[in-house]
Amino acid sequence: MNDQQELCPCGSGAALRNCCLPFIKGQSNAPSAEALMRSRYVAYCLNEEQYLLESWHVSTRPASVKADPVVQWIRLKIVDAVSRDDQVEFVATYRVNGKAHIRVS
Repeated sequence: MNDQQELCPCGSGAALRNCCLPFIKGQSNAPSAEALMRSRYVAYCLNEEQYLLESWHVSTRPASVKADPVVQWIRLKIVDAVSRDDQVEFVATYRVNGKAHIRVS
């Protein structure tokens, strides 16, 4: 599969270039909390540290974000996206040194 047709790691089934990449590259803004969450997950997958900082709410943003080369992001599952509260529940699965881990939020 070439880069133009690569599926987005967020799990939407859409091509990366038509899904989260425009948000990460600053070509457009995520239209919803769920789209922002998905794009942030993809930013972790692609080690897009600058986007992670820029998209982090100023009240909780760390001074820096450093990608961990041993972390391999495997899957994102959206559990619930409540639009009125702009909250997204998700399960992110990743692997560190061959061992699977889950992050729930």
